[in-house]
Amino acid sequence: FEKMISGFYMGELVRLILVKMAKEQMIFQGQVTPGLLTRGSFNTGHVSAIEDDRDNAGLLAAETLLRGLGLSPSTEDCVATQRVCQVVSSRSAHLCAASLVSVLRQIRDNKAAEKLRTTIGVDGSVYKNHPQFARKLHKMVRRLAPDCDVRFLSSGDGSGKGAAMVTAVAYRLAMQHAERQRILEPLRLGREQLLEVKRRLEEAMEQGLAKETHQQASLKMLPTYVRATPDGTEHGDFLALDLGGTNFRVLLVRLRSGKKRSVEMHNKIYSIPQETMQGTGEELFDHIVQCIADFLEYMGMKGAVLPLGFTFSFPCQQRQLDQGILLRWTKGFKATGCEGVDVVTLLKDAIRRKEKFDLDVVALVNDTVGTMMTCGYEDPLCEVGLIVGTGTNACYMEEVRNVELVEGDEGRMCVNMEWGAFGDGGELDELCAEFDRVVDESSNNPGKQRYEKMISGMYLGEIVRNVLLEFTAKGLLFCGKPTERLKTRGIFETKFLSQIESDRLALRQVRSILQHLGLTSSTCDDSILVKEVCSVVSRRAAQLCGAGLAAVVDKVRRNRGLEHLRVTVGVDGTLYKLHPHFSGILRETVLDLAPGCEVSFLQSEDGSGKGAALITAVACRMRDAAKH
Repeated sequence: FEKMISGFYMGELVRLILVKMAKEQMIFQGQVTPGLLTRGSFNTGHVSAIEDDRDNAGLLAAETLLRGLGLSPSTEDCVATQRVCQVVSSRSAHLCAASLVSVLRQIRDNKAAEKLRTTIGVDGSVYKNHPQFARKLHKMVRRLAPDCDVRFLSSGDGSGKGAAMVTAVAYRLAMQHAERQRILEPLRLGREQLLEVKRRLEEAMEQGLAKETHQQASLKMLPTYVRATPDGTEHGDFLALDLGGTNFRVLLVRLRSGKKRSVEMHNKIYSIPQETMQGTGEELFDHIVQCIADFLEYMGMKGAVLPLGFTFSFPCQQRQLDQGILLRWTKGFKATGCEGVDVVTLLKDAIRRKEKFDLDVVALVNDTVGTMMTCGYEDPLCEVGLIVGTGTNACYMEEVRNVELVEGDEGRMCVNMEWGAFGDGGELDELCAEFDRVVDESSNNPGKQRYEKMISGMYLGEIVRNVLLEFTAKGLLFCGKPTERLKTRGIFETKFLSQIESDRLALRQVRSILQHLGLTSSTCDDSILVKEVCSVVSRRAAQLCGAGLAAVVDKVRRNRGLEHLRVTVGVDGTLYKLHPHFSGILRETVLDLAPGCEVSFLQSEDGSGKGAALITAVACRMRDAAKH
């Protein structure tokens, strides 16, 4: 390509064409002299001189050069030589223009701009000295790229001044990089810090389990009265209710044991009108019972009396498996006459009012426990449940002798840790960055759920947004110009983290996400930085979650006096399932911080529905065994 364009070869191309034309009797009366045949005798300086169109200067230069090569050129020979020079230099300029346009298009596409405005810095003797080259190059670039507004700027001393500029830019970039790393440093956790998180969480677990310290403990370690995981012998038809938001599900779960062990599920989704969510408790539970009646009729089971598990995803205090006092409504519910009351009693009262069917309400279920039980049905080693989605929580099988809020010393019981509240007693203060404090203070519950706010999907996007605002304020991102959308709380959804960190996503696609946030002038460099911020924030979340999980599995190992424990963790939640790296970093962290535990992870399918039915089935199995 260079040999078709550059000054080193242009004169030689002209000489070779003149030799061929002379040999074919087209010029110089067919005369070929030793001078014309000498390689390098016709250089690019000669081409520039011959194409000078001022007062026949070019034709005079052609005649002088040709006579110097031992030729006797006519006027027509000089005109022909000038024309050959024009063809060769035009081709050179046009080829150069075509390749420049492909570069301009790439830059325009990178910027995802409809029209590109840019400047091309140019140096070189052909561009500067040839009388027509620059004009032809400019004209062809504009013709081939009408969507690019291009300015050409001739460089002065590119090798000297340019070297100094490269050094200055490199210095500026190094300073900016150092400043970015300084801002991100509080979000990067070392192994010693993670071990300290593990140790403090272990302490908080002990405080939550002990009667004396339970009240002030950040981890409430709530007894669930679930005393066993599935063993595969569970059999029969079970109903499950799942109430956790504006939609309410009723499920029929058919469990078959033996060689052809299977789970068959049927469900129907019902909506809860806003006025019912915020009306009276009677209205809400009457609506729920009406949905159950409709479902039984839909399934052709009108009048059937089935054991029922109720997943009720609101804060409850359980005294037994089939009882739970609602502590407070969340998620927009405000039905009166429910807080401080047993929700199972409210449900049974509504069933009695309906007088059309009866149900055996066996279990009130937390969705984290449901996750553990669903996976426990697939894997008997599953004794830990973990949710990492919009929120985060964990549960595990604890020795009853350690659960001081429950009478008795025999057997095990699943404990709902409510671990999102870890740190509410100051345990995480040294690890909290300024960004965490800003996110906490602007949340609906300042000072609460501190651990959850550093881990779960509801908050990670907001941490990233605050870091990006800090970068922008210091001129390290988006040319120092934040948009109004970027200043809007909640605009950076956690799903963007998962998309941006995907290894399959090109920087151009990252830029399209940033444009959705109103950052239309963001560059590829901005995309790289945003990706780094997302990576740092999500890595810390996975590591913190891993430190907590390491504390849980190590406690189970110590409880049983084992040097080595094999255990499975049942997991659910969008962050764990959809983020490209979260699950891998979580595994690495647990492996590093709990070397005495061999931990497997099993993704749960429908912990709140299937899990509720399995808890009910296990409770029925144990109830029947006690009768016999």
